[in-house]
Amino acid sequence: MRRWNGWGDENNSFPLREAGLNYVSSHIGTGRVLPDTTLQTALATVPPSRLPEHPLVSTDPELRLRHARGQSLPDWYAMRSGQFGLFPDGVALPTDSNQIQTLLQWASEKQIELIPYGGGTSVAGHITPQASDRPVLTISLARMNQLISIDPVSQIARFGAGTPGPELERQLAEHGYTLGHFPQSFELSTIGGWVASRSSGQQSIRYGRIEQIFAGGRIETLLGTMDIPAIPASSAGPDLREMFMGTEGRMGIISEVDVRVQRLPEHESFHVAFVPDWDSALNLVRNLVQAKVALSLLRLSNPEETRSHLLLGAQPWQARLLDGYAALRGSGRGKCMVTFGTTGTQRQARFVLAEVKRHLRPARGFYAGTFMGKKWEHARFRSPYLRHGLWEHGYSVDTLETCVNWSRVTETMHKIEQAITEHCGTDERAHVFSHLSHVYTQGSSIYTTYVFRNSETYQASLQRWNAMKQAASDAVTGMGGTISHQHGVGRDHARWLPIEKGKLGMASIGQVINYFDEQQLLNKGCLGDFTSLR
Repeated sequence: MRRWNGWGDENNSFPLREAGLNYVSSHIGTGRVLPDTTLQTALATVPPSRLPEHPLVSTDPELRLRHARGQSLPDWYAMRSGQFGLFPDGVALPTDSNQIQTLLQWASEKQIELIPYGGGTSVAGHITPQASDRPVLTISLARMNQLISIDPVSQIARFGAGTPGPELERQLAEHGYTLGHFPQSFELSTIGGWVASRSSGQQSIRYGRIEQIFAGGRIETLLGTMDIPAIPASSAGPDLREMFMGTEGRMGIISEVDVRVQRLPEHESFHVAFVPDWDSALNLVRNLVQAKVALSLLRLSNPEETRSHLLLGAQPWQARLLDGYAALRGSGRGKCMVTFGTTGTQRQARFVLAEVKRHLRPARGFYAGTFMGKKWEHARFRSPYLRHGLWEHGYSVDTLETCVNWSRVTETMHKIEQAITEHCGTDERAHVFSHLSHVYTQGSSIYTTYVFRNSETYQASLQRWNAMKQAASDAVTGMGGTISHQHGVGRDHARWLPIEKGKLGMASIGQVINYFDEQQLLNKGCLGDFTSLR
């Protein structure tokens, strides 16, 4: 059963080990446990629906509550405290594209605002209802979760847009294929959401970001249905795929998605290496990606994240043993962990591993084998559950990410971490660490995690989070980084988007959105407010 007030399945957890708790408390102090509300108490706050009756729409209070929030930290505080604020007036669960089109036309006629809902994993405020005089309808694609067709010759598969990651991979595996798109939200996020938010998977070096995977599909708009053909390549004007990717439901609801799939690999394994210091490790991963070494995964943890992961993820004796061995190999307290994956044939994997080892030597690093790589693989989709483990001890955790050129990676990372540390509150500290999660020949993403102890109240905790979030986002845009590498813009990041796109760029985006949605019914507020351009 999925949690109503947090991440994932109620039967899954990621408890905080004693060594990890001691490490966190020694850095930022003893946590403050805030009271959690009950489902029944929260349900009592759901107001009557403002929607007229419709056969495809449910106004059940619990269904509305379960579709009222995503997974950002403000969403978490709202769910745990029971102070949701706003709820959708109803939830529709269409089973096909025609039903979506029916709902769109009904909403246009009745002046109903619409929120597309995939897996509910948004961390940027995409699916949170906004105050409005018009009723709000959430359209969940949960029942559109099937493989519709597969062309094994062209390696193109079509899915319902509500298909979550595990179900998608299961259905493809039956035919001997994989999509290879594995975001950390893989357990719950959907293929339609990946397209709508320009998602990136953990093994994007091999399989590509969603831009390379998305081949075409069907979008239901207020003006009618748009079919985008799955053509291998075209120079016939602007690419309609690109026009709809990243639009976050502002122009229409993606109902069916064509994707480029690949055969299941013969071999896949994950490995870990250690490098004595950040600069050497940074040069190593940059050289590997720019040399086009055919890895499927390559990520670099800075020294603080390396220490934190060892203490949070390993037994104390294992961490001590590894620290001792690393010191003997010349990697002391400042060591950085490099995690990498090899995917393909056995022969390819052996060659790639040899290439990594060859690059490790001038970096003074050492190869640590597959033991920790297997632990990373086992926990790769469990990390979101750590929010529960920390919360039980009185701590909050959040993440943010960006992408910059290689020449700015180190400075940007330091500025982000410094901004969070300096704005965590009077007499408070934050535990901050980062890793490079996706690497490109031009630059890299930076993924920063920060843990802080709760304040005495939910409101005070939210205010402190706001200060850290804003300072870090200002640091990102001040360094020329994107406000979102993989999480989308939503409403939470919208204020920083004009810095990246510019005045003319924002006006162009707004004009296209207003053409498809003149009445501003679809996911209003995501990407920004474009009403002045109408």
